Amino acid sequence: MAKNGAARKPEAGGAPPLDSDAILAVLPDPVLVIDPGNRLIYANAAAEQFFELSALNLHGLALNELLPKDSPVLALIESVRKTGHSVAEYGVLIETPRLKSHTVTIQATALAEDRADVVVLLQQRSMADKIDRQLTHRNAARSVTAMAAMLAHEVKNPLSGIRGAAQLLEENASQPDRELTHLICDEADRICALVDRMEVFSDRRPIERGPVNIHEVLDRAKLLAQAGFARHVRFVADYDPSLPPVHGNRDLLIQTFLNLVKNAAEAVPKQGGEIQLATAYQHGVRLAVPGSDERVHLPLVVSIVDNGEGVPEDLRAHLFDPFVTTKHNGTGLGLALVAKVVNDHGGVIEFESQPRRTVFRVCLPMATHHVAGVAA
Repeated sequence: MAKNGAARKPEAGGAPPLDSDAILAVLPDPVLVIDPGNRLIYANAAAEQFFELSALNLHGLALNELLPKDSPVLALIESVRKTGHSVAEYGVLIETPRLKSHTVTIQATALAEDRADVVVLLQQRSMADKIDRQLTHRNAARSVTAMAAMLAHEVKNPLSGIRGAAQLLEENASQPDRELTHLICDEADRICALVDRMEVFSDRRPIERGPVNIHEVLDRAKLLAQAGFARHVRFVADYDPSLPPVHGNRDLLIQTFLNLVKNAAEAVPKQGGEIQLATAYQHGVRLAVPGSDERVHLPLVVSIVDNGEGVPEDLRAHLFDPFVTTKHNGTGLGLALVAKVVNDHGGVIEFESQPRRTVFRVCLPMATHHVAGVAA
């Protein structure tokens, strides 16, 4: 690393060696190396700009002289030394008298097997944007919950009155006018049915949760899909067999992943459509809870990948909002329901989309009694 890092030896063809200093210097994100005494022994050019100090001034500086003593950076470094696992923490606020406030993602990993020196990466822009996208589902969940409560009280009652008035008019109406009263009743019934679907969002009661095998959930969602709307789709399963149970509600999770699979099935081509269901465990993935010092561990990751055309650019910022849809007869409530369920589970959802590859990734907590046996 840096001055002590070894460059690659020239290959037989005479290719020039790669300079590790030059590689680190061009990275857009700050990179630090911290020694066993928690002093900086390396900072790249982006770190100089971030901390507004030269590499010469940063070298040998104690972290508690640069950051507050309660900074999450120090806790992450100790976690790496203790467990040997790479650790990431999202949505962390770094603030010092010298610096402006920065919301960053911190990633830390041991430089060598002895875990003494630790590499710290601070990601300001791309990862912060990614986390913003992860958290949009929580705002969407709150907005749709408030809307559902309003609709249930302010819309259904007037609709009942409108429908009743139309039925009274129908008694003395001519045949052409009865067609109009039937239209009024049918449309009132259609709106009431939509409001009924929305009422699930206004349920604020805590969900019942327990250990859930996420692979059984995914297999059930796949089975239901293959029996109906996804007959034309090829499914690929890439499961981590050692994954611990999710702390969740089985029925709600089935509905959530069934909605995601349905969206994927509608996006893939009629010929050659493919959906991949994948699970993985991520060590040290934590999310800072806004307004508190709590850090939620979300190590279980479920990915739904399709080879469709991708999410239109103009919809991406509002994809989890209610009534946002590209479908001709769609209500735009499927992903809003996904947002609410994931939020109720304390998880996050993110997506990445480009032509031929769209990924919806759900991060969930694992069952409590499995936490003690797994290093965070």
